[in-house]
Amino acid sequence: MKDYQSSVKRASVSIGESVRIIRELQELSQNQLTVLTGIPQPTLSAIEHDRVKLGIERAKVLARALKCHPAVLVFPGWDVVQEKAA
Repeated sequence: MKDYQSSVKRASVSIGESVRIIRELQELSQNQLTVLTGIPQPTLSAIEHDRVKLGIERAKVLARALKCHPAVLVFPGWDVVQEKAA
């Protein structure tokens, strides 16, 4: 387990909220994101409201369109803790 870094939760943000926040930061509407991803707008809305699970494949597609790593969407609010050198 020494190859893993510890992490701490920085904020309470749901997966859907993280998708919405990143989409809005990039000034994209749900309709524009639909064009970029092929994910129907009602499905995007359901994801953003946590009524539909994001899933691995959708996370990859959304991350590509939103220019972020899928982990940013799937694990919102987490930060890697840098261990101090001994």
